[in-house]
Amino acid sequence: MNNPNRVYEAIARHVDNNRSIYIFTIVLFLIGIVFGAIVVNSLSLSQRHDLFTYLSQFFNEMKNGSVVTSPSELFVHSFTHYGKYIGLMWILGISLIGLPAIFVLIFVKGLVIGFTVGFLVNQMGAQGFLLAFVSVLPQNVVLVPAFIVVGTASVSFCLRLIKQTFAKGLKEPIFPPFFRYTTLVLIVGAFVTVASVFEAYVSPILMKWVLASF
Repeated sequence: MNNPNRVYEAIARHVDNNRSIYIFTIVLFLIGIVFGAIVVNSLSLSQRHDLFTYLSQFFNEMKNGSVVTSPSELFVHSFTHYGKYIGLMWILGISLIGLPAIFVLIFVKGLVIGFTVGFLVNQMGAQGFLLAFVSVLPQNVVLVPAFIVVGTASVSFCLRLIKQTFAKGLKEPIFPPFFRYTTLVLIVGAFVTVASVFEAYVSPILMKWVLASF
C-alpha cells in the first residue's frame, strides 16, 4: 500500500512544484496546434495540390495493400523517431543554453499535429477527419502528455542548472535532482513504446478501414 501512495505523492509534488512550467508548456503546445492549422490556410493552391497528390498516392497504395513497409519496420522507425525527440529534450535539459530549444520542440510538436489534422480535414472533409482521428489521435493521447512531461522536466532541470551556475552562495547537490530527472525521462520513454506499437500495428488497419468505407 505504501508504494502506490509514495508514487502518487511524488507525482503530486512534481506537478505542484512545476505548475507554472506545465501551464506554459501546455499553452505553448496549444498555440503550436493553432498555428499549424493557420499554416494550412496560408498554403498556395499549387502547394496544397502537390501535397494532396502525394497523400492521395500514399492512401491509394495503402488501400490496395501495395505499401511494402512492414509493421515491425514502422515500429522501429516510430520508436526511434520519438526516442530521439525525447532524448534531445533530455540533453537540452542538462545544457545551460538548451531552454529556448526545448520550447521550440514543444511548439513544433503542436504545429505538426495542427497542420496534419487541419490539412486532412481541409482537403478531404469527413474522410479526412476520420483519417486524422484514427492515424493521429490514438498515439498522441500518449505522446502529447509524454512530450509535455519531459519538456517540463527538462525546463525545470535547466532552470536549476542556471540557478546553480549564476546564483552566488547556492550550492545544492546536483546529482539527486539529475537522477530524478533522468528516471522520469526513462519512465516516460517506456510509454512511447506503447504509442509506437499502436502507430505501427493498429493505425494502418484503422486507416485501411476508413479508406475502404468511402
